[in-house]
Amino acid sequence: MAKTRFIDLYAGIGGIRLGFQKAFKEDAEFVFSNEIDENASDTYNENFKDNPIGDITKIKPSSIKDFDILLAGFPCQAFSIAGKRNGLDDARGTHFFKVAKIIDAKRPAAFLLENVRHFKTHDNGRTFETLRRILTKDLKYTLYTDFLNAKDFGLPQNRERIFIVGFRDPIHFEFPTSSKKTKTVGDILEKNVAGEYFLSQRYLDTLKRHRQRHEEKGNGFGYIVLDKKDIANTLVLGGMGRERNLIKDVDSLRTSARKDANSEGIRCLTPRECLRLQGFDDSFKFKVPKTHLYNQAANSVAVPVIKQIALQMKKALDEKEPAHNLTPFLTH
Repeated sequence: MAKTRFIDLYAGIGGIRLGFQKAFKEDAEFVFSNEIDENASDTYNENFKDNPIGDITKIKPSSIKDFDILLAGFPCQAFSIAGKRNGLDDARGTHFFKVAKIIDAKRPAAFLLENVRHFKTHDNGRTFETLRRILTKDLKYTLYTDFLNAKDFGLPQNRERIFIVGFRDPIHFEFPTSSKKTKTVGDILEKNVAGEYFLSQRYLDTLKRHRQRHEEKGNGFGYIVLDKKDIANTLVLGGMGRERNLIKDVDSLRTSARKDANSEGIRCLTPRECLRLQGFDDSFKFKVPKTHLYNQAANSVAVPVIKQIALQMKKALDEKEPAHNLTPFLTH
């Protein structure tokens, strides 16, 4: 049997690829991968033995090998002339424009696009509407879109994303439903965490004063210490992302050698714990500095969510069941 050929655009550290490999197993063949960030590419290469580094805007669609399914977690951008109904020109200069040009040139059987939740309402909805119109009216693909949350698929993280699935032929597809498996932050914590992850007493005191100032103004902004029975807040870039996912770990504090650590035992999640929140197995390797790892984890995807979408796409393609009475665009 012929393998299913994939391309992995805006690949990051390979979360989307990993989900599809788990679903398609030995039937998956990745013929092209692309990522512009060198540190993310290093992590990707370490795990998949495939160096994706390069600028997608400089790659001609004709130079890409033929493939069956396109995967892309492209960045969100407004379309400069959205709404003027100029076909692909409406998206010119955006990352989506490049994705659409590749779809147009290669005509894959299917694709998966992933983005942040607010992509649906970005630029007062004009961005999403232009994407929808280009993919359905101009490129003639049947679209399905839904919002899925990592916490509903066995991960202790509140992370909701929009997923857009397209098929060249109008076949029946359904997004996966929630998993009954539930986990909490306590399930992903490492033991005997090094002292470097604990906040200094001085820094914790600064965070407390900062939160108090905001509370006095009626704002809810500030650091958050999670209970081990909680689910984590969405991983985001920068220090704020770590400060809203702190944990109390007195046991590790006792074994750490850090002398200026806060007396409450409050620490950041480790990079490995952040990867676990995204569903990466502990076999996933990394060698880049931890600052990059935090960003890579925050920029990635919830692997179990991707796997379940991939299984549904595989089912739809295997069955090739005509979609009766479907409109060109379906959404939830």
